[in-house]
Amino acid sequence: MAVEVLSAEELEPLRRLSSCQIADAIETFGVRLRNEGFMDASVHGVFPQLSPMVGYAVTARIRTSEPPMRGRAYPNRTDWWNYLRTIPAPRVVVLEDVDRHPGRGSCAGEVHAHIFKALGCTGLVTNGAVRDLQAVESIGFAFFAANVAVSHVYFRLLEFGVPVEVGDLRILPGDLLHGDRHGVISIPLSIARAVPAAAEKVAAQERRVLEVADSPNPSLEELRRAVQQSVDGDGFRR
Repeated sequence: MAVEVLSAEELEPLRRLSSCQIADAIETFGVRLRNEGFMDASVHGVFPQLSPMVGYAVTARIRTSEPPMRGRAYPNRTDWWNYLRTIPAPRVVVLEDVDRHPGRGSCAGEVHAHIFKALGCTGLVTNGAVRDLQAVESIGFAFFAANVAVSHVYFRLLEFGVPVEVGDLRILPGDLLHGDRHGVISIPLSIARAVPAAAEKVAAQERRVLEVADSPNPSLEELRRAVQQSVDGDGFRR
């Protein structure tokens, strides 16, 4: 599939921002409602100290709880690596666990993390479970998941290259994702190149408020004035 690709130089400024800064910047463009475009608290960063993750979504649906009716679990579905390579790097693996109770078994651990990293992936996002945390953290591969599990149980791929829903966020193949300790957010490709400059503008507005708030004994009027001056069209972003 055709995906609009940002250069490495264009992606790097996004990687230096937090997901909160990304969210504030996106708000300034009015391209979506403010309660859309990011995952809910059911999916969290497993390694919050890692640098932010940025990449294009490679999607699949999985199950882990019950034995497959035929064949083995994941070893007989390496065909999806061919699809993975059709999405530009850097890539983010997004796995929707469609079990009735997601996360009974882990969908990724040490082996998968090494394979995905070798295939140009920077992280994995799932509403299911992950494992082998120490080993995965040591290679700097990001995990965003709902929980941790000790076993991969009957992990298997059902289909790939399809729309998925993880953390109440619908994700299409090729969507640009950003994730850090705060969570995972989708960056509209139509404005992605302009997000860093917008984030800096919001930060400049906030710095004026912080300067007043951190000054000795600021008055209420000084605080009100600083907040009002920071308003830019659709209001102060906090």
